[in-house]
Amino acid sequence: MAFHHISVLLEESVAALQVKPDGVYADGTLGGGGHSALLCESLSDKGTLIGIDRDQVALGAATERLKPYSCQKHLVHRNFFEIQAVLDELGIPAIDGAILDLGVSSPQLDDGERGFSYHQTARLDMRMDRTAELDAWKVVNTYEEDRLADIIFRYGEERYARRIAAAIKARREQAPIETTTELSEIIKSAFPAAQRFGDKHPAKRTFQAIRIEVNSELEGLEQAVRDFVKVLRPGGRLAIITFHSLEDRIVKNVFADLAKGCECPKDFPVCVCGKTPQAKLITRKPVIAGEKELKENNRAHSAKLRVLEKI
Repeated sequence: MAFHHISVLLEESVAALQVKPDGVYADGTLGGGGHSALLCESLSDKGTLIGIDRDQVALGAATERLKPYSCQKHLVHRNFFEIQAVLDELGIPAIDGAILDLGVSSPQLDDGERGFSYHQTARLDMRMDRTAELDAWKVVNTYEEDRLADIIFRYGEERYARRIAAAIKARREQAPIETTTELSEIIKSAFPAAQRFGDKHPAKRTFQAIRIEVNSELEGLEQAVRDFVKVLRPGGRLAIITFHSLEDRIVKNVFADLAKGCECPKDFPVCVCGKTPQAKLITRKPVIAGEKELKENNRAHSAKLRVLEKI
């Protein structure tokens, strides 16, 4: 299946980096290379792009898409959480900017075999990195009921988490739950009858929660954001696009903390904590998609862009 993905907030995020032609830029969530291609358009043959993705299919697609550009390119099969290790291996001390487009990509959702979709029948998988050991099958069939309920509630913000976990446990005691549509029907059955039909599919939040658990999308995100700021040169910018409230809250709070200075009580005559801001907020409020993009790309409705500049 071709890896076709429409990048969200493409122009806004790349423009926010104020790209220097000879600079070094990282796309921590390379995907099909949409953001990277626009970055490369602004880079000279002395400029450098570092593209990181844990999905090998995405890396292959991006490699082809970026071939026409003359800048230096390093495409790496890693998790963006490991940015410091990636730079160490490449011998690159610092970068001038970076983009992170969080969450699952459209091709991953659309490829039924990947097991991300509750609309298409497939083996329970949901791995962004298909070499990883943990998959959705293991989460659904081996996690204790309480742990499963906690994950569904915490990562899916699902009010019926306990009922769903109990329904999953009851079904897997008869036989392992093998497919996405089988799991979807179990989740649906756990909802009160009046709540099974509405604007949102009953399985949406639970599938999100299991996907986040499988791919450790939130565990370590705060540290990853801080690590990206550490490797920025002074004046370098970090642009992050989020798609749900959990990840956006983490990014917002870390950005606010990095931009905060003295924490001494207001009645102290002089600062004794010694804390100074590490960065400044470029976007006080998140940038959201305009009407044109919303009409062309449904995924853009939940997207929020936040930008930070290192001091």
